[in-house]
Amino acid sequence: MSSHDVRMIVLSTDDLDESIRFYTESLGMALKFRDGAHFAAIDGGSVTIALATAVDHPMPGQVVVGIKTDDVDAAAALVEQNGGGIVKDPYDDAHERRAVVYDNKGNGLVFYSPLAR
Repeated sequence: MSSHDVRMIVLSTDDLDESIRFYTESLGMALKFRDGAHFAAIDGGSVTIALATAVDHPMPGQVVVGIKTDDVDAAAALVEQNGGGIVKDPYDDAHERRAVVYDNKGNGLVFYSPLAR
């Protein structure tokens, strides 16, 4: 079994309020949380739909798949060794370790793992 778990799809928006309204009012999905004017998470059942402006989007203008993993550094290295590339090397933010990469066909991926508290 893989230690990689698809948890999020990150979509681009240039108007966070409008996008939140679309998913919550038009489609009836619940808002999980909002982080300021640049990021929101919508409850998509087993997968979260993230809405992000260019400020918080890892690859603005692209759909990006968020993959929770046990080892961000190893996952990023495997991507690079197998024909993909690194957009942003593994790093720690306030809540998790992340790496922004693309697969061998240019599709965006974010590997992440919560930081130990």
